[in-house]
Amino acid sequence: MVPTSYYIILSVVLFTIGVAGVLVRRNAIIIFMSVELMLNSANLAFVAFARSFQPASGAINSAAMAGQTFVFFVMAVAAAEVAVGLALIVAIFRTKHSIDVDEVHQLKG
Repeated sequence: MVPTSYYIILSVVLFTIGVAGVLVRRNAIIIFMSVELMLNSANLAFVAFARSFQPASGAINSAAMAGQTFVFFVMAVAAAEVAVGLALIVAIFRTKHSIDVDEVHQLKG
């Protein structure tokens, strides 16, 4: 059985990579993917903690169900973010002919 600390360390590493991608990169798609990486690392932490609160007998308790339910809602929000984010990226690309975030500093067309 893999210890929970390994999952948390992996989650922290993935979250750090996502933060670095948001802060360093200027391409909107890369920034968008970095935000998704941060959401998935948080999901990994939630599932790891939910698994650690599960009793050895295999029965599901309320803490484990709460963690898995929270992951479900985070995934639903992430799916909505993907739809809205990609629509915004396509709209910006159509007007500016670039997805570089430094070039898109004004909201007017």
